[in-house]
Amino acid sequence: MKVEDSMIHFIKQYKQQKILLAISGGQDSILLIKSLDNLKNYSINKKIRITYIYIDHQWKNNSNKQIKHLINYLKSKNNEIIIYQINKITLSEKECRQYRYNIIIQYAISNKYQLIITGHNLTDKIETFINNISRSSHIESFNSLSITNKIHKNIFFFRPLLNVGREHIYWMCKKMYLPIWSDTTNYMYEIPRNRVRQELIPYMKKYLNRNVEKNMKCLLTNYQYENDYIKQNTIKLYLKSIHHSKVAIKYNKFKMQNFILQIRIIQLFCFHNFQEYLENKKVTQIIEIINKPFMQSTKKIEERYFILFINKYWIYLGLKS
Repeated sequence: MKVEDSMIHFIKQYKQQKILLAISGGQDSILLIKSLDNLKNYSINKKIRITYIYIDHQWKNNSNKQIKHLINYLKSKNNEIIIYQINKITLSEKECRQYRYNIIIQYAISNKYQLIITGHNLTDKIETFINNISRSSHIESFNSLSITNKIHKNIFFFRPLLNVGREHIYWMCKKMYLPIWSDTTNYMYEIPRNRVRQELIPYMKKYLNRNVEKNMKCLLTNYQYENDYIKQNTIKLYLKSIHHSKVAIKYNKFKMQNFILQIRIIQLFCFHNFQEYLENKKVTQIIEIINKPFMQSTKKIEERYFILFINKYWIYLGLKS
């Protein structure tokens, strides 16, 4: 199976020995449990320690039953399972995601895990893409879900199912007679993602294009290549523009470049020095200033923690007093 092959390749490449698998009890995580269990047949798995971590947001009335179901299923795997219960119940997807990621990452850091595996799949990636479009997000966020990324020193996030659709995952689970738990929270329409999954995407497939998910996958791949190209050029221009000793950039080095490159360089300048993401409105204001033919006096733009000073040649950053 390609999923298992990709996990074997990744574990071998980075010599992973402690793996934390974040599970939800749904078909994605059940398939990953099975896939990791199959790796025991390979010599690669002899020294590997696998731990499962489950975050219960208490959205469901039967959440305790689901926990028992997971524990009973995992007993046969002889691996450790860690369960966290969120006391503050919220239906905000953003808040829940922040809670979940913070707990998982902190647990991995504290216990020296090298690899965190999650069950995000292609359908999740497309749903995230649609949600980001509705929020008027920039191209960077369209590929916010990637197969791998490094989050802390020697800790990696790995999403081996990211190119596999939900329907295919369901078929594989049925083929292997895996005990899928029906998650009723997928039908809670107070959560925007569920409306995208249960209503918007089926509507698009029926009335617009039945291959809409496949087409979106191709679109996201193209966006990723384009974004990588823009990032590479942004970094090159940024390094040519920065002052050798002061927190400043010489905007004449990039003011004649494409508009998106100007935006990215200024945003990178602020983020590199203050870890603050400058909103597009402020960046556009700065670009309008630097593109004026004559600079009469130093302009000042205030942010939350710092001030941007724009003179005839340079943009400086200063701390607020």
